[in-house]
Amino acid sequence: RFTDAHSPATVCTPTRYSVMTGRMAFRTGFRGVFSGVGGPCLIEKERLTLPQMLQNQGYTTACFGKWHIGLTFFDKDGNRIQIGGIKGVEQIDYTRAIPDAPIHRGFDHFYGTACCPTTDWLYAYIDGDRIPVPPTKLLDKSQLPKHPYGNDCRQGRVADNFNHEEVDLVFLKKSQQFLEEHVKSSPDTPFFLFHSMQAVHLPSFAADQFKGKSGAGPHGDFIFEMDSIVGELLKTLDDLGVADNTLVMFASDNGPEVPTVLDMRETHQHDGARPWRGVKRDQWEGGHRTPFIVRWPGKVKAGTTSHQLTSLTDVMATLAEISGASLPDDAAEDSYNMLPVLLGTQGDRPIRRYLLQQTMSLAMSIRDGQWKYLDHKGSGGNNYQRDGAWGMKPYALKNNDPDAPGQLYDLATDPGETNNLYSKHPEIVESMKMQLEEFKKSGRSVPLRRQPPNQELKASRLEKIDEGRQAG
Repeated sequence: RFTDAHSPATVCTPTRYSVMTGRMAFRTGFRGVFSGVGGPCLIEKERLTLPQMLQNQGYTTACFGKWHIGLTFFDKDGNRIQIGGIKGVEQIDYTRAIPDAPIHRGFDHFYGTACCPTTDWLYAYIDGDRIPVPPTKLLDKSQLPKHPYGNDCRQGRVADNFNHEEVDLVFLKKSQQFLEEHVKSSPDTPFFLFHSMQAVHLPSFAADQFKGKSGAGPHGDFIFEMDSIVGELLKTLDDLGVADNTLVMFASDNGPEVPTVLDMRETHQHDGARPWRGVKRDQWEGGHRTPFIVRWPGKVKAGTTSHQLTSLTDVMATLAEISGASLPDDAAEDSYNMLPVLLGTQGDRPIRRYLLQQTMSLAMSIRDGQWKYLDHKGSGGNNYQRDGAWGMKPYALKNNDPDAPGQLYDLATDPGETNNLYSKHPEIVESMKMQLEEFKKSGRSVPLRRQPPNQELKASRLEKIDEGRQAG
């Protein structure tokens, strides 16, 4: 269990890009998150991805669940749809393939949704690179569960086989089927499974068998469902006899959401963000310090805790080391190999000195040991001047340096980020500013690996994919 693990961004789309590429998403220039038919895929066609890297090492790769890194949809005239909302969904030509679906970015198998399964305009499942059951009905929100934070569903189009309260059970079944079929048909071939749940994202619609089970309201029930699904996946690995040879990683793509945090604080005295300041979207620790748990029998000692600083960008370099892949210098530019930490051979020596963070507006922060510099005023995300329903104004802290253009915190003495030291330590601010700018300009935050560019590797892999699709 890591105590100092972080999502690369404070919201989902950029974090997911970073996990799939080992690269900070701000380098693409993209702001915000995708919704509806938003695209194209943020992952560039020529970029080496985590699943493609593992494919090249002989792994079978699969992704089931929420994608949310952008996709390209076409209308009946073959034009890329570029309008949002329900109008964009209603223009989709479902006979056309999605050219930048996950199976065109390194996955052999994909079944899931374009964006957030239960909050978006497009309520339909993608199988491979097509939507076999198009959404034809208008969502009837009156039929959905009612609770204080349950009104997060956009009134989009729904497919006949899509049930808002059962999407995670569908994803679970797909992952279990993949594992069972793969172990049976290809027992000697390694696999990589990216299981991407809707839980515990708003609107917190738990399946019927989990309702009321937590004693902590609808969101507590959704957490209970997530825990159950993780347990079912681990049980499947046990039943198939592959658990002892399987590395499992569990993490989140950002901090907890505003409505659920505020409601759970009031009704159940539970705070998913504390002791940290901030929540999802915020650059403060509560917006990006996330759970990160690893299980690897015989390799990672059970019950251990690591205080190593790590980012989810580090997954790619770590799995490269484990799989024997060589990362070229034009891939995983923000990814460190954390395998020595997993194996317990690193001790207290830090692998990472610096950590980059970004918000959906591309506000940035950089961590250097105990010091954290934010290049902006305020949270970088949520509006702490807003009152009313789910308003953050009651939780705004007094600003002890209101004239400072940025923020500097000493996390060793002030983990709650309450005392802005920007004006008291100008030399530290200047040093961290310069380092942040260097990481921006150089296009990377890890040292050069001195490996050749992967153009030939990527071209070879893309040709194989194209040949396979033509043959099929």
